[in-house]
Amino acid sequence: MKARLIVADSEHDADMLYAVGMFVPDPFVYFEVGNRRYVVMNDLEIDRAKRQAKVDRVLSYTRYSRLLKRAGVAQPRLADVVNEVLREFRVTEVEVPHSFPVGLANKLRVKVAVAKAAFFPERELKSAAEIRKLADALAMAEEGMGAALQALRASKIGRDGYLHWRGQRLTSEHVRGLINATIAARGGVAAHTIVAGGNQACDPHERGHGPLRAHETIILDIFPRDMATGYWGDITRTIVRGRAREPVKRMYAVVAQAQELAYGQLRAGVDGQSVHEAIHALFKREGFTTGVKRGFQQGFFHGTGHGLGLEIHELPRVSAVKAEMKTGHVVTVEPGLYYRGIGGVRLEDVAVIGHRGCRNLTHFPKFLEI
Repeated sequence: MKARLIVADSEHDADMLYAVGMFVPDPFVYFEVGNRRYVVMNDLEIDRAKRQAKVDRVLSYTRYSRLLKRAGVAQPRLADVVNEVLREFRVTEVEVPHSFPVGLANKLRVKVAVAKAAFFPERELKSAAEIRKLADALAMAEEGMGAALQALRASKIGRDGYLHWRGQRLTSEHVRGLINATIAARGGVAAHTIVAGGNQACDPHERGHGPLRAHETIILDIFPRDMATGYWGDITRTIVRGRAREPVKRMYAVVAQAQELAYGQLRAGVDGQSVHEAIHALFKREGFTTGVKRGFQQGFFHGTGHGLGLEIHELPRVSAVKAEMKTGHVVTVEPGLYYRGIGGVRLEDVAVIGHRGCRNLTHFPKFLEI
């Protein structure tokens, strides 16, 4: 008898969350035998699992532990329980995901085969219900963006060149706190939110720190998780509080043009690599080169987009790697340009791929200056 097996918690493991549809903070056992799905739960979670888990049957961890003790195992461990469950179901071989713990795999008394591809390949193609969940998470991100822009709009441009708010210099930390608190009030969690100004914005994953200056680019990248569903939202806007310099205005216009180019090309059957290369070609034609200058990356040196779902970064990619777009894919569209001494510009929306084109799930407006 063959089975498919996952042992993980569902707060961090997207495959487990997809399988059972409920959050559990500690590792537990999920397996499929034939066409039936099972979980093995401890006493703390078993009653909730019976109500919420999307499985055919919920089994008791305690029951297996007691059986093992009667058989002479003084202190049954997780591996002992998994082996006992597999023995009871006459399983001789299991297929596990790439993330399966190696230590546990070595203790199993059955043949273990790692899945050659994604454990749930259907996760790539989002259902209408999943798209609604993604839209809800994205709405949280947009509310956070609104809170950030409200603070930036209310700030004053000081004679020292910094932004001042509520009697002190406005910092990346202040704005990030406002964003994260707004999202928390909606039932989401925003971690590693980016509020990066000036040269800090030239490192796409720099969170940002310290006082924010007027007349400089500020990249706001917000990617919360809806804790009711586990799905993620993702949005980026670039703002200048004050007056943007002409090089910044030109960068912004070309990045916006690149995003529109992507919208025009993304559809089922298109290779994401070709879209990414078209954006690179546009930037090059407009004089925005990519490479290393004075030890730093400059230009456009990250992917155009990534899949979005139960993970913030999942398949497919819109990047330098070939990836055929399919109906039901949900991807970010986030071209950017980064030049030290000028600043960084990135715009990011979320698109649903369809047969004839793509649909933008993001509603938040785009503008450069406040």
